[in-house]
Amino acid sequence: MSSLRLFTSESVTEGHPDKVADQISDAILDALLTGDPMSRVAVETLVTGGLVHVAGEVTTNTYVDIKSTVRGVVRDIGYTSSAIGFDADSCGITVSIDEQSPDIWQGVAAATDAGGTELGAGDQGLMFGYACTDTPQLMPLPVSIAHRLTARLAQVRKEGVIAGLRPDGKAQVTIGYDGTAPVRVETVVVSTQHEEHVETPWLREQVEEAVIAPVLAEFEIDAAGHRSLINPTGRFEIGGPKADAGLTGRKIIVDTYGGMARHGGGAFSGKDATKVDRSAAYAMRWVAKNVVAAGLGGGGGAPGAPGTGPPQPG
Repeated sequence: MSSLRLFTSESVTEGHPDKVADQISDAILDALLTGDPMSRVAVETLVTGGLVHVAGEVTTNTYVDIKSTVRGVVRDIGYTSSAIGFDADSCGITVSIDEQSPDIWQGVAAATDAGGTELGAGDQGLMFGYACTDTPQLMPLPVSIAHRLTARLAQVRKEGVIAGLRPDGKAQVTIGYDGTAPVRVETVVVSTQHEEHVETPWLREQVEEAVIAPVLAEFEIDAAGHRSLINPTGRFEIGGPKADAGLTGRKIIVDTYGGMARHGGGAFSGKDATKVDRSAAYAMRWVAKNVVAAGLGGGGGAPGAPGTGPPQPG
């Protein structure tokens, strides 16, 4: 075997500050679309310390209790006490939402057909889709394993499998490739927030046994001899919005292909389907998946470049 090419991707847990912001923006979007499917939504969120600030532009015929929605998201994630650093019931919430610009609205409305089968584009930009044969889902293996690790971290925390975990956390996975084929797991890094009393050696053992080992067993790849780095700084007591400010749209590589493909720079969260940052990226992913599934390529991307107004890309 020739020397391996290494590729690394990361994921974050639902309690990571940027993901808290993403989930709040998406929850507000979901609530608005539930009440009015034709809502036009662009919502951004900042979380920091004990504060959530929601801003953006919305045009809708429904009403959403934004503050209640925010508290519900924060509570479901697990930030329910000031001792953790963020409390769903006591955090301050400010809302600064205006109507969508009439200039954008008229362009979208003019290009949207009466039956709703075509939507006008609310912006221009570059969007990319990607697919490959690494996994049955046609996703790159490094980010797929990283996502499973962070999902498992949340699961063992909520189910009490590992006592003393808190919501914030990250995972990073390095895979060795022979050409385009993934052949070996090289390194796994897991960082998880924990309570003050948790001892680092015990935590590392628990995470290896309850998180890393079962997740790697899900994938058909050689993981023998991989290196695990668990809370490599030693302690991770202070986390979440208390430790770092979180913003909607700062995890765009985590949300797509883990760096394996190009990215146009636009985020998904908090945006309705007229926002091509989201809808066109989904469409390009659909194209790329069909190309790879049809055997026309082992891994490839599909670019798109819509302009404001017209429903078809340029």
